[in-house]
Amino acid sequence: MIAALEIAKPRCLANLGAVLGEGPLCDPRDGALYSLDIKGGKLFRTDLVTEESHAIPAPGMVSALGLAQSGGLICAMGAGFAHLTIANNKASFTSIADPEKHLPGNRFNDGKVDPAGGFWAGTMDNSEAATTGAWWRLALDGAVTKIDDGYRVTNGPAFDAARARVFLTDSARQTVFVAQTDGAAISEKRVFLQFGDGDGYPDGMEVDADGCLWIAFWDGWSVRRYSPDGDLLAEARLPVPRPTSIALAAGKLFVTSASIGLDEKAIDDAPLSGGLFCFDLSRNIDSPVRYFDDAELE
Repeated sequence: MIAALEIAKPRCLANLGAVLGEGPLCDPRDGALYSLDIKGGKLFRTDLVTEESHAIPAPGMVSALGLAQSGGLICAMGAGFAHLTIANNKASFTSIADPEKHLPGNRFNDGKVDPAGGFWAGTMDNSEAATTGAWWRLALDGAVTKIDDGYRVTNGPAFDAARARVFLTDSARQTVFVAQTDGAAISEKRVFLQFGDGDGYPDGMEVDADGCLWIAFWDGWSVRRYSPDGDLLAEARLPVPRPTSIALAAGKLFVTSASIGLDEKAIDDAPLSGGLFCFDLSRNIDSPVRYFDDAELE
């Protein structure tokens, strides 16, 4: 039995004005929430106590973040995996691997640290036309393995460690898949949720402490929570049409959003598009804090 959950009305934590806001990640080591503007070339750091935010120029197209055990962040970029360090309001990176050098039209998109300490990230055709996207895993020793392919717009992943499952999304196809995983590979991949006209496009995802799946819906004005069996449990509405990704931390739900592709009227109707939003939750269902174990990369 999943206990009841109440979701407060959203508030705009920071009007970041992101073109393509993405990748919210709570770092308990410094009490901050990091997020990205993939197309705007920025990183954002939001202090969770003062709620002050500031922008940091990104060293390239950074699209996904994870906590690195040795300090700093692991990330996916336009050109592969890298270690990212932020100091004195400046970001620098050390490249690790680029498994898709042979696909210059592709870029990395969403990603997360898995329960075994590896880092998964998906690729996509930057023009969102071809199904050249794939899922890759960066292992603890720096080896890179292809997990799955045939995607148009990769989003997620979201890990349900208690059931040894991973959720993977092809946003363009409005499809959320689920598969069994041992961390290094998947099996029994199947459709978990299929959406259609009027639903919006499933984007960033996370699994909470109850094993429920949260999904941000691009052009859906909302974040929705689904049971481990796929039943809709709750919907949290936002004042912007394009929520992109989520983080569950500090007893709150954090949501990034985008302004890209919106016409002048849409911006007038939703002036906070590109902002970072926060919902207070009636109980703590934070996702596990996971670190990419990069000791073997040192």
